Amino acid sequence: MHLIHRSASAFFRHGRALRTATFACVMALLTIGTAIAAAPANDTDGRVSAFYTWTGALTTPGRMLREEPLEAPLGLAAAGRQYRILYSATDGLRGHGLVAVSGALFVPPGTPPKGGWPLLAWAHGTVGIADVCAPSWTVRSYRDASYLDAWLRQGFAIIATDYQGLGTPGTHPYMDARVEAYSVLDSIRAAQRAHPELARQAILIGQSQGAAAAFASAAYAPEYVPHLTILGTIATGTPYLAPNAMAAASKHDPDEVRPQFAYTAFLVLAANAQSATPIDLASLFNPKARAIVEEARGACIAQMEADAVNAGITDRSAYRGSLMQAIGPYAKGFLYPTLKLAQPLFMGIGAKDVDATTASQLMLAHDACAAGSTVQAHLYAGLDHNATVNGSLKDSVPFARRLLAGEKTAPVCTPTTN
Repeated sequence: MHLIHRSASAFFRHGRALRTATFACVMALLTIGTAIAAAPANDTDGRVSAFYTWTGALTTPGRMLREEPLEAPLGLAAAGRQYRILYSATDGLRGHGLVAVSGALFVPPGTPPKGGWPLLAWAHGTVGIADVCAPSWTVRSYRDASYLDAWLRQGFAIIATDYQGLGTPGTHPYMDARVEAYSVLDSIRAAQRAHPELARQAILIGQSQGAAAAFASAAYAPEYVPHLTILGTIATGTPYLAPNAMAAASKHDPDEVRPQFAYTAFLVLAANAQSATPIDLASLFNPKARAIVEEARGACIAQMEADAVNAGITDRSAYRGSLMQAIGPYAKGFLYPTLKLAQPLFMGIGAKDVDATTASQLMLAHDACAAGSTVQAHLYAGLDHNATVNGSLKDSVPFARRLLAGEKTAPVCTPTTN
């Protein structure tokens, strides 16, 4: 398709996966080159407090380094206690060594039940790559706050990673599956070790980029943290970048002004930070598009989308060179290590999802079932990528309750609309 050499229009829109054509473009990236070598972490890109920079020794992954009360405007209305946290995690880029990762912990009000508060590990959607975009440092979207508050009211505690390099020193390795998985899994270990009021098991949960992170966490967990008790995974708007899913992607007008260019900017800067040979932005982008890319170093998603539209960025006008060749090796990190998950998977799929396409998510449900996963997929009539998050609660909460009760999950590999 013509977009293969014109655009990759990035990945996730306010926790929404990129438009459908993007996934086809990204798949082309996966055929190019070998993995980019990780560069040393740079200093924090600033505008966050000293809380986010750890200067002490790091000896073990999954250890709480420090906590502080999370300011009410940045927290969740239904929380009894809420903290900004900093913990140690394995560096997901290298697969060894340790980094400090930030996040937040939300605990329901009242006395925990016997065995502790059941724990959800929340993986967020795209917010940006600048430190100030970290969810623990800024206000969460209304959609996400409503969703997480609903779980708190159901009596679940929530551990919410920011992901490696988002808030803390170093560039956020945007969309890297192993990075996100290690950040999620080590947040569980840190929270459980530091807070005895939390249950010893956890459920993974995420939306869009975060759904990919939750899926990847479930896939990496048996090898990375075999002692950790993961009961299952809840994912909405889950990206799937396998070749058969790419066939579900549709084209869009290359002259359409699209806010999704913001995500191209995040991808390019994340790839550039880890490349032994820096990408020449002047050769890759036309001047107006390059200005938006440079802005992504410090701007978060809402501003980036608005400015991409105001600048009139289109796929046809943005590029001087091949984006695929520039960041292709980085895209290898997007792939899940396996589709065979050890625990049940809930998938909430919007029938009108044009970002992580409905068709590609249905393919993921089918392929994960075929690989041996227990998948319970739900297809929601009339709901798009965003609406499915809260719209799926009517089914995801009972799913989580059944996991806690040790009940078997009824597989649904080919859902009908409900």
